[in-house]
Amino acid sequence: MGAYGDLVASIKATNFRHVALQTISLGMIVTSALIIWKGLMCFTGSESPVVVVLSGSMEPGFRRGDILFLHMGKAPIRAGEIVVFHVDGRDIPIVHRVIKVHENIEKGDYEVLTKGDNNTGDDRLLYAANQLWLQRQHIMGRAVGFLPYVGWVTIIMTEKPYIKLTLQLLLCVQYFLIGVLGLLVITSKD
Repeated sequence: MGAYGDLVASIKATNFRHVALQTISLGMIVTSALIIWKGLMCFTGSESPVVVVLSGSMEPGFRRGDILFLHMGKAPIRAGEIVVFHVDGRDIPIVHRVIKVHENIEKGDYEVLTKGDNNTGDDRLLYAANQLWLQRQHIMGRAVGFLPYVGWVTIIMTEKPYIKLTLQLLLCVQYFLIGVLGLLVITSKD
């Protein structure tokens, strides 16, 4: 019959329970990672609880490649706090310091103006057309902690596509080898 016939026969002879158990275990690992991320989103109140500083606009406080941990509480934002916000029409969030706050006590809302510590002027040029202030819906969260330089992996993969492609190819080879090893484990007679 040959090697191919033996492989097909061993796959047919595998225990369905064993395959189901391995599939469920893999699903549990993936689901656990997703649950942890969603749990962080609920705990921090931020749509993205972790962000990477991508530019030098906040130096010397935060450098390029620092990872920031965000929290978005109910308390209004105050001048001097570092916030992460998104601007309509841009995909990448921005990390800057609040320099002015306009509170509307009647509505219980506020508007903020931001500036990068290393920039000469405020961020009005970064905002959407005809937008002078950021509203609450633009703020993703306040910076409450950071890990220096850990985010460089993200920056390198974004700015150097050949490195990203090389890592993707290595991951594909790794997944292929893991798949082959898994197939050997499933088809073994032990």
